[in-house]
Order: sequence, then C-alpha cells, then structure tokens
Amino acid sequence: MNPMKSPFSMFWYVFAFCNIGLLFLIENYAGSNLIFPILRYLLIGYLFVNSYKQKKLSYWIFSSMILGVECGIDFPTFSLEMERFGKIFLRLVKSLVAPLIFATLVVGIAGHSNLKQVGRIGLKSILYFEIVTTIALFIGLGAINFTQAGVGVKVEATTKEISKSEELLAQKNTHKDHLVEIFPENISKSISENQVLQVVVFSIIFAIGLGMVKNQQHKSTMLHFCESLAEVMFKFTDIIMYVAPLAVFGALASTIAKSGIDILLNLMMLVGTLYMALVVFIFGVLLPIALFFKIPIRKFLAAATEPISIAFATASSEAALPKALENMERFGVPKKIVAFVIPTGYSFNLDGTTLYLSLAAVFVAQMSGIDLTIMQQINICLVLMLTSKGVAGVRGASFVILAGTVASMGLDPEKASVILAIDALMDMARTSVNVLGNCLASAVIARSEGELNVTNEAA
Repeated sequence: MNPMKSPFSMFWYVFAFCNIGLLFLIENYAGSNLIFPILRYLLIGYLFVNSYKQKKLSYWIFSSMILGVECGIDFPTFSLEMERFGKIFLRLVKSLVAPLIFATLVVGIAGHSNLKQVGRIGLKSILYFEIVTTIALFIGLGAINFTQAGVGVKVEATTKEISKSEELLAQKNTHKDHLVEIFPENISKSISENQVLQVVVFSIIFAIGLGMVKNQQHKSTMLHFCESLAEVMFKFTDIIMYVAPLAVFGALASTIAKSGIDILLNLMMLVGTLYMALVVFIFGVLLPIALFFKIPIRKFLAAATEPISIAFATASSEAALPKALENMERFGVPKKIVAFVIPTGYSFNLDGTTLYLSLAAVFVAQMSGIDLTIMQQINICLVLMLTSKGVAGVRGASFVILAGTVASMGLDPEKASVILAIDALMDMARTSVNVLGNCLASAVIARSEGELNVTNEAA
C-alpha cells in the first residue's frame, strides 16, 4: 500500500521534515559536505512527487513549506525576493474576505434563521471564546514559570528591532474606544481598512433587516443575489488557492532568510516554551472539547488542515479565512454559524495569541531580573483578558499589547523589542492555533445548536 494513501499521510511529511532537519544539523556539526544538501533535496523532491499523486492542496502547501525553509537557509538573497509572492497572495485574499463574509452571513441569517437564534449563537460564541482564551492565558503562564526561559538571558535589542517596535507602538498614540470601533461608520471604509469585525456587524444588521422585509419579491431578489455572490466568491477562493503553495514557499523562505538560525541559539528556550505550551493547549483543551461535543476528529482535521497550514506558513489568519469558511461549511457547519463564529473569533478567540502574550510578558520580566509574585502574574492575565480582544485589525497587534502589558509592570517597553527578532517563528505557531481554535469553535457552536451535519464529503 502506498503510505501516502493511508490515514496517516501527513505523518510521512512530518517524518521527512524531521529527516531534513536532522541532515541539516549533521551537516553543521560534520562540516560542509555535498552529500547532505543532495539528500535533503531528494527528500523534498519525493514529497513533491507524492503531492502530485495525491492532488491535495494541503500536501502541496506542506511540501512548499519545507522547500521554503531549505531555500531560506541555502539561498537567503534569492529567498528575500520571493517574499512578493506571499504579499500578492495576501492582497488577493483580503480582496475577497469582505464580500465572502457579507454574502454567507446574509444568506445564513436572512434565509434560514431567526432573531432569537442569532442572539443565542452570539451569546454562546462569546461565552465559549472567553472561557477558552482564559484557559490559554493560564497555560502560557504555567509554561513560562515551568521553563524559566527568561532567567539569565542577556540579549540586547538591535537598532532595527528598536526601530520596528517604535513604529508599531506609534499606533497607540491615537486613542480609540474599542467598543465603539466594533460598529462601522462607513462600510466601504471598513472594507478598505480590512476591519473584519465591522463587516460582520454590518452584515448581521443587514441580514436582520432583510429578514424583516415583508415584500417576498424584494426579499428573494436580494437573497438570490447574495447566494450567487457567495458561490462566486468561493470559486474566487478556489482560484486563489492554486497559487497558495507558491505564496507559502515565498513567505517561509523570506522569513527564514530574514531571521536566520543564529538568533534561535539565544532565544531557543522561549520558542521551545511557546511551542510546548501550544501543544499542551491543543491536546489538553481543544481535544477534550472536541471529544466532549462529539466532533469527529479525523474528518475535522481533514477539513482544518488546509487553513491551518496556510496560517502557519504565512503567519496570517486572514490568509486562512476563506478556506476555513469553505472547508468548515463542507465539513457540516451551517452557513449561518460558520460565517458568524469564525470571523468573530478572529477578534475574540485568538487562543494562540493570548497564550503567547501571558508567556511573553513574564519572559520579559524574567529577562529583566524581576521576580513576579503569583498575584502579579494573575493581574497580568486579568489585564490581558480584556486587552487581547481590543486591537483586532491593528498591525503588529500582539506586540502592541505585549509592550503595553510590560509597561504596566513598570518595565521599559523597549525590553520587549528583543522578541521581535524571533517573532515571525512564534507568529506562525500562534496563528495556526488561532485558526484551529476558531474552526473548532464553529463546530462546537453548531453541535450545541443541534445543526452539525457531518457528511462523507468532509472525510
């Protein structure tokens, strides 16, 4: 039997990736030897051949990720030029997010739902988001206290990192009322600024208004238009996804070329702590939730693999949004639920980001020689419970929140600038968990409403 056709197909990709990493380490310690690069590229070639045979986007993306890492290490100058493919992909994705959310939400709510159910779904979603993200905060806190990753670390931020942190922190100079910012003042402005939550709010109100229209001809005309728009936008998504492997390759290759491997030696413990904590969160929180709500794990992972792999490679939740909406609807989550829960979760259910924030804040304190008491750390978590949901749509939002938290501890925000050197590597992991958590949230809410209908197509 071809191993790539077994239920554990992705295992062979991970196994090959580990072998490539092992060959790279052996080459570093044994000295330059032409045989090691040749073996690595042969393994990568094997993965691409099997990806061609399988004809699945997730395999192409994973193979492109591995090639991107290899290219970023071996050809850094060339890899920096490949970044434009990732940027082109993100631009195309951003162009379809707003019309896709609008169309799916309007059809889902106005065509199949009622006002009581909309309110119930919203209440359940917010409650679920708050519980899960709070658990994530405390897992991050426990992980950094366990590893003590920041104790004894002596790393100074470079001029480039300090300059980048100042640019990001400059966004805080304009005070915004985050409650008011949820509501759109101009839908065109919301779309142009990529304010996903504002688009969701506008779409919900529009759908409710459409549902109240008494003239059936007018109502059906608009519903048919939105149904057609949704179908077209999903086909638009399919077209864009053809270039996703190229975008993934470019994004990861340029990230590795920029960050390099040397910086990991000083901050490896922080990166390792984050990845370990995220794994604990997945298996200790998300998996039990999935089992409790009787979500079919194998079919769910088959649906979530593509958006997660896109999120990991591009470090962008937005890049994964169209595929997450499409795949979770195909998995069996009704349109009205998936179109509400996943986009809303991008502001309120950032599991990976909230875990990272509590972990990183204590890391900076440890690095600064500050021994925080348990109560001080709990206070940090209480602050992050609110602030981590307040700056969705802000560029470099996680760093802005982290710097603000560090400042509230009486430390210089520039201390957090050190983390920017490896932020891209951590961003990939936390963004993947964000997407995984939101995909699961949509399935959980659908199950709680008795409307999860998993089909054979999702397998």
